[in-house]
Amino acid sequence: MKTIYLIRHGETDNNLNKILQGGNVNIGLNEKGRQQAEAFYQKYRSAPFKKIYTSSLIRSIESVEKFIAKGIPHEAIKELNEISYGIYDGKISSEGKNSSYRRLVSAWDNGDLSAKMEGGESPLEVQERLEHVLEYILRQKEEDPILICMHGRAMRIFLATVLNYDLSYMHLFTHQNLGLYILQYTGKMFFIEKFNDTVHLRNLDLQKAPL
Repeated sequence: MKTIYLIRHGETDNNLNKILQGGNVNIGLNEKGRQQAEAFYQKYRSAPFKKIYTSSLIRSIESVEKFIAKGIPHEAIKELNEISYGIYDGKISSEGKNSSYRRLVSAWDNGDLSAKMEGGESPLEVQERLEHVLEYILRQKEEDPILICMHGRAMRIFLATVLNYDLSYMHLFTHQNLGLYILQYTGKMFFIEKFNDTVHLRNLDLQKAPL
């Protein structure tokens, strides 16, 4: 058995402004993102995590830095990075029905899992590197439970992979910044205990915007 707490990183300015933020963009959290990270820490600071895994990108590491500061072993793994959108990383909006991004997502949803932007990665390529990370993590039998912090699209691919979904259905795994999935591994298969849980963010969502 292994329990995996899986979270998406906190909000960044690119998230706020709907700018594509793939694996070639390395910016930190904005103020809301830091508040989300703090809210998650306050809720789960007593969880007996044996190891923390993050991507190599700063927004992922900053989202769990208070857990790391407690002395919990941490490993940043590049293979957990977000999918790359190539030359469009950080350059174009993810909004609009006819945007390059929406056309790409539509291709993925229709089964073209080798589709990618110029210089970027396809879901199949991301899945291949995530499978190697998963094999590595599962070999660390003494590490239970663990916390993994990664990125939206890569997280969808990860969840579809561990639950044996075709990647064309990865859109079913909704997420938001600092949303939590809890996965249980039986030794043979995974199942979801919590699905994009955001209870720890409730107070933030209720806060009024400043005048």
